[in-house]
Amino acid sequence: MMRRVWAGAVAGAAGTTALNTVTYLDMVVRGRAGSSVPKDVVDRLSDRTHVPVPGVAEARENRASATGALLGLLTGVGVGALYGASRALPWRPALPLTAPATGAGAMAGADVPPALLKVSDPRTGRPADWPADLVPHPVYGAVTAVACELTAG
Repeated sequence: MMRRVWAGAVAGAAGTTALNTVTYLDMVVRGRAGSSVPKDVVDRLSDRTHVPVPGVAEARENRASATGALLGLLTGVGVGALYGASRALPWRPALPLTAPATGAGAMAGADVPPALLKVSDPRTGRPADWPADLVPHPVYGAVTAVACELTAG
């Protein structure tokens, strides 16, 4: 079981790299800025928990931004680890089902916390911005699922 969890975590890291690659390519092609949502989540969590992000001015902003990015990496590796653990179950759906489900899990892990914290509202997003969220997550799911299947044995 632990071998599958570790394989899933490594696969999740590969999937996260693929997701980031697609995201950055989109930013290059469309000339758009990166999202402030991860940093805003950290700021909101800091406010709600009364645990300050250390530093002042620019140093504090940079730490909040970096912490937001790290939370994204943690989400990707964590969803991958869950995928790996699920492969130890007696009933294992086929890859064409697990890859999209894994991508949806990562998308939920990325989008639900900001919505619950009222940092963002998915219902108010512009349709032109949807590809920035809808395209990278299926790529994450596919890469994570395939990488896990290749490494878990």
